[in-house]
Amino acid sequence: MTEESRMLKVGILGCGPISQAAHFESAAKAKNVDLYAICDVADDLRDRMAATYAPSKSYNDYDAMLNDADVDAVIIATSDAFHVPASIAALKAGKHVLCEKPIGTSVEEVEELRAAVRASDRVLQVGHMKRYDAGLQSARDFIDSEMGEMLALKAWYCDSTHRYAVTDAVQPLMIKSAKAKKPSGNPKADLAQYYMLAHGSHLLDTARYFAGEIVELEARMRNRFNAFSWFIDVEFANGVMGHLDLTVPVRMDWHEGFQIYGENGSIVARTYNPWLFKTSDVDIFSEKTGATSRILGADGHFYRRQLEGFANTILTGAPMSGADIDDGVASVRGMVAAMQSVNSGKSVRLADVEGKV
Repeated sequence: MTEESRMLKVGILGCGPISQAAHFESAAKAKNVDLYAICDVADDLRDRMAATYAPSKSYNDYDAMLNDADVDAVIIATSDAFHVPASIAALKAGKHVLCEKPIGTSVEEVEELRAAVRASDRVLQVGHMKRYDAGLQSARDFIDSEMGEMLALKAWYCDSTHRYAVTDAVQPLMIKSAKAKKPSGNPKADLAQYYMLAHGSHLLDTARYFAGEIVELEARMRNRFNAFSWFIDVEFANGVMGHLDLTVPVRMDWHEGFQIYGENGSIVARTYNPWLFKTSDVDIFSEKTGATSRILGADGHFYRRQLEGFANTILTGAPMSGADIDDGVASVRGMVAAMQSVNSGKSVRLADVEGKV
């Protein structure tokens, strides 16, 4: 079998909502992936998913799946609290890892994971799937090739009060189990922390994808009528000015996008609710041509494209096209810095932060 024709045999840990909405279908459809195994402690839930997606193996014990020599890589699709220990266990077992974002919830645990990645010879990719939005990729190509020096970046991520009406219509009917493994405590008990982890991780990674390393930030937060809004002023290592708006939920349609001002052009983008699998509308203005262009991204399945990119890196040695462990750690440090800045009223350097989001 040639390297080009080999399929990456993947095991998925967790049969909950994110797997049902994204990862099972992605693994079933990906051109270079074999959905070889699934694993969940909830037998009833796992059996339903096995009957639907027909993996070769079905496990109720994670260690048993990791001990399967035929498993090349695992997708970790569990609650945030389990991401780091599950990733470290996979690396120690010699498996490649695609782990859902955020990669962790504290600076200390993600730094422990970074050390484990560096001590291994395995690939770990963080599930910041927006990097596989063809519209965002077109913006990155313009930045790298023609835009010249970047002046400033604004980005916003505003989840909507109407998002569940949309997701209930387009996602599969979610199958739940009383036997599902849950973290201690309720992740939604602290909504500010929950929204920052769920949505702020996307916003920070998108900003870094375009403008590079964030060294310092200053954040303000206001909570009214069950809505949380963070305005975050960002200093990038390259001197670019940045402003980020994280507001959850807004009383309007899903509102997400970015504006970038550069030496030889500018970019204005609108991003859609991810479960519509619709490529972002990204308008790129070139000062050279005096014209605006927009890529027609018919393939908007970011999760499948992410998995194919992950598999391609492992199978062919291609450079990683997604977020690596350093990107994941930087996202967590940025979220911790934002929360600490809100509490202190001062700017915070990402390199100095400790503790949980």
